[in-house]
Amino acid sequence: MSRRLKLIVSYDGSPFAGWQSQSNGHAVQDHLERAFAAVSGVAVRVHGAGRTDAGVHAVGQAAHVDLPEPKLPPDRWPAALNASLPPTIRVVRARFVGPAFHARYSARGKIYHYRIWNARVLSPLETGRAMHVPAELDLAAMRAAAAAFVGTHDFAAFSANRGQPESSTVRTIEYVRLRKLGSVITVRFSGGGFLYKMVRIMVAALVRVGLGKMSPADISHRLNAPAEGRQQPRFVAPAEGLFLLRVRY
Repeated sequence: MSRRLKLIVSYDGSPFAGWQSQSNGHAVQDHLERAFAAVSGVAVRVHGAGRTDAGVHAVGQAAHVDLPEPKLPPDRWPAALNASLPPTIRVVRARFVGPAFHARYSARGKIYHYRIWNARVLSPLETGRAMHVPAELDLAAMRAAAAAFVGTHDFAAFSANRGQPESSTVRTIEYVRLRKLGSVITVRFSGGGFLYKMVRIMVAALVRVGLGKMSPADISHRLNAPAEGRQQPRFVAPAEGLFLLRVRY
């Protein structure tokens, strides 16, 4: 009897071609599917809650898989899969769920955070973990700009083209929180959904505000005039600073 298994997966995105399966077989999804085949002896499809780009990390990516004949209880699947996965991908939890659950379509929101190393010299331990901004950032201005993102807006001016048009570019952001601890500024986003590269474009805009190259009013203007905003340059923060923290159900 087939059972649906829900997974929580953590990975260092640096060495991989993103989440979604690639022809070179080096995406996170590819490695998970090979691990399932090694453990169960059958080919299965792993469905993720979303597609993280190459270089983006995950603390709590969610996924599900349908197992034709589950050979293990759910609490034994993480260790079994991890034995066949590279050390930069770990299945941290697993449990059986009902057939109505879908990792992507059942999700009610996601929480991301982005790390900025704001000091003259980038710590070697932060390589691949944070965006380096050596110039001093105006945190008060960044917080004022971040407040403009909160609520339901058309984020067309803060998204990129994936190659196919979105049915809607309207999204709801519940909060954007900035915290500085030492040289690290963390920007945390919670929202019902995010467009392609939306978080990284929002972060880049906040950094430009912090550097005095944009104002908080510019953020509001782009949200209120998304078509006009699309014609203006959109900067994208590097992938290595972005972490998918949690998928909410």
